[in-house]
Amino acid sequence: MTAPDTAATPQLAPTATATGAPGSPGRLGALGPVGLVLAGGISVQFGGALAVTLMPRAGALGVVALRLLVAAVVLLVICRPRLRGHSRTDWGTVVVFGVTMAAMNGLFYQAVDRIPLGAAVTLEVLGPLALSVVVSRRALNLVWAGLALAGVFLLSGGVGRGGDGAGVGGGLDPVGVAFALGAGAMWAAYIVFSARTGRRFPQADGLALAMAVGALLFLPLGLAESGTKLADPVTLGLGAAVAVLSSVLPYTLELLALRRMPASTFAILMSLEPAVAATAGFLILDQALTTIQAAAIALVVAASMGAVRTQVGRPKSAVPEA
Repeated sequence: MTAPDTAATPQLAPTATATGAPGSPGRLGALGPVGLVLAGGISVQFGGALAVTLMPRAGALGVVALRLLVAAVVLLVICRPRLRGHSRTDWGTVVVFGVTMAAMNGLFYQAVDRIPLGAAVTLEVLGPLALSVVVSRRALNLVWAGLALAGVFLLSGGVGRGGDGAGVGGGLDPVGVAFALGAGAMWAAYIVFSARTGRRFPQADGLALAMAVGALLFLPLGLAESGTKLADPVTLGLGAAVAVLSSVLPYTLELLALRRMPASTFAILMSLEPAVAATAGFLILDQALTTIQAAAIALVVAASMGAVRTQVGRPKSAVPEA
């Protein structure tokens, strides 16, 4: 998971001119930022796949603790945020942002410990999609919401008990589904509080501080579940790799991309994450999809893209103001 602040706010003012518009470098110039976004998406989903392979060593909570801790250290060193001069409201916002971030990661990793990565990301994407539909107040987005629900119905059909994330009849583990939906709700909250934090802190200072809050909250949980296993050099190395692939590298690539492409284009590309996650799950974790599951993911991706396209050009931000 990345920090897709614009996933639910595609109508924000573009950070770069549109391809082919006056002052733009032309179509070839758009390949750079598009490549950055795709690279970020691939990085975060393959990082998620690596995290699944690490769970037998460190447990789901241990993996989250390592990811947040390493990412927090890296961001604090790079950003060196100023601690003085912030109001109580500023700190309250960044703390809630950190709590939301920790909850989002914790719920997501509990989900991928029980259901396939592609399915987990698809269910999680419903959070930002629901936020987009609610705040847009456009009738057409109800169509996209219905399309997404149809995809979820197909993806979760036949929910029952079974091994390897599958229920009776090929359905998904209901507990894993619940965790993924919870992560989606936290992702929607993450978008809201990320925007509020960005308005109160310069550059990525608020993100670095929030990541530190999340790491402090989750470290006791990780230690309680895994104990001294977290100090194992191999586990630490893999945990650091997960943090770089899932947090540090995607944030950096997306930040560079958003300086050169419209936010609406960025949001459309982010809608492809369920498909990228399914590919990563297949290549790294041998999690093959059935035809119905692949169709379900395609429906959710199409719904997410449709919702983004519906909102392009709207004058108001979809993220609630603080």
